[in-house]
Amino acid sequence: MMKIETDYLILGSGIAGLTVAIKLALKFPDRKVLIVTKSNEDESNTKYAQGGIAVVMDGVSDDFEKHIHDTLVCGDGLCNRAVVEMVVKEGPKRLTELIEWGTQFDLNETGNLDLAKEGGHSNSRVVHYKDQTGREIERAILAKAHQQPNVEILDFHFATDLITDQNTCYGVSVLDEKANEMMPIFSRFTILATGGIGQVYQQTTNSKIATGDGIAMAIRAKAKISDMEFIQFHPTALYAPGSASTFLISEAVRGFGAYLKTKKGHRFMLDYDVRGELASRDIVSRSIETELKKSGDDCVYLDCTHLDQIEFQKHFPTIYQNCLLEGVDVATAWIPVIPTQHYLCGGVEVDWNGLTSINRLFACGECSRTGLHGANRLASNSLLEALVYAHQIYTYLGETDSENTTYLSKNPLYLNQKAKTISSEWVSKHREELQNLMQHNAGIVRHDIDLKNTLKLLQLRKNEYREMEREYAVTKDFLELKNSLEVSIPIVAFSLKRHENKGSFYKEGQTKMTANPNGRGL
Repeated sequence: MMKIETDYLILGSGIAGLTVAIKLALKFPDRKVLIVTKSNEDESNTKYAQGGIAVVMDGVSDDFEKHIHDTLVCGDGLCNRAVVEMVVKEGPKRLTELIEWGTQFDLNETGNLDLAKEGGHSNSRVVHYKDQTGREIERAILAKAHQQPNVEILDFHFATDLITDQNTCYGVSVLDEKANEMMPIFSRFTILATGGIGQVYQQTTNSKIATGDGIAMAIRAKAKISDMEFIQFHPTALYAPGSASTFLISEAVRGFGAYLKTKKGHRFMLDYDVRGELASRDIVSRSIETELKKSGDDCVYLDCTHLDQIEFQKHFPTIYQNCLLEGVDVATAWIPVIPTQHYLCGGVEVDWNGLTSINRLFACGECSRTGLHGANRLASNSLLEALVYAHQIYTYLGETDSENTTYLSKNPLYLNQKAKTISSEWVSKHREELQNLMQHNAGIVRHDIDLKNTLKLLQLRKNEYREMEREYAVTKDFLELKNSLEVSIPIVAFSLKRHENKGSFYKEGQTKMTANPNGRGL
């Protein structure tokens, strides 16, 4: 059986993983950097990020303190202020690097970066490339990674479990999906950059591969995780029943001037928050949820008919085309929208340097919990966080890695090869059941009794899956289901323990939804 050894092992090929890989490869040209990803090398949540990167580039009307303040207000008192200050102040330098690596961003008529405004921001500070910022970043940094001779990318390799001994990580067990074989990859340092947990929910803007794998592996390895109850729902996903995927209507559309309305045409957001459509995502999502419960309607609407249509199509070509495909001409018709799971604010707890509670194991990007987001992520702060923490990990390893660490000598556990396999139909049925359970009981508005019942059922399922692994040859589909279940348990358990509504977390019976004239609504 094949065995691989590398200096730096990175799990995930989004903005977080690729950035740290490029930096380590450039710093240590004689060391091996290995990226492992379970799908195509360009498939990640990064690719689907429409909005952009929040960064202070205009020192005239904007400044670091305003961005820091906006982040802290959105995080509802649970952000780590020191982390917020560091990330915000590092932003311009990290953006400059991206541009140097070949990333294109939109410019205005004066030739400067075109800065958009999104919900929760007091200034226009979101750097973007049309409505495909993530796709453009992924293209540029993937090309940069391929230029490094000491970077190797193993696609269609699924990391199943961390190899640990005495609270130290020595690599991962990996399923080669094409050969259907397990193998160990030993590494002096391992970096989780595995993205989010969107596929836990029925409706999500996340990639199909966002099944919480990195967080699940960290949980099984006894790493500290926190803030798992803070799930951000994006207020405006295109409502298209029967569609195979969920399409996001970027927050930037509301920043551009679109209005949220009920079916009857009432512009309801002003009833909930003085900022109207530009309130933070948690407030807008809950406001929509409240309106839908009151009316019994399936969706609310985004009205763009009063906007400059030439400028709209220039700024949002993908959104315009996708709406047309669903029979909606934004020039004359309102866009039907609903809130949809979008982002996990918690995850694997890391320190200032991106180091987890397990030695030699780092995490960055959506799978990590840095303290930046608190109870709710400010729009377009996620790509910024990924860039900054990739740099923090690189800086720490650059200063501390003396190459005197050793590989673990003992073999990891492997999946037993058994004759019986778990059918894809069985996995599909259980996945749908889990998604339905989480959507209804651990969604935008939660209730203790539902959470308690859900937790019992999830724990029963976990025991059932453990028994199945003893009998059956497990598949990639089953492992993804197991990981989704693994991360669902703390989402529900942490929700039960939280007794105060904060940010994206709202449990009925704890506080009332009321309009707040001071800017932090509901």
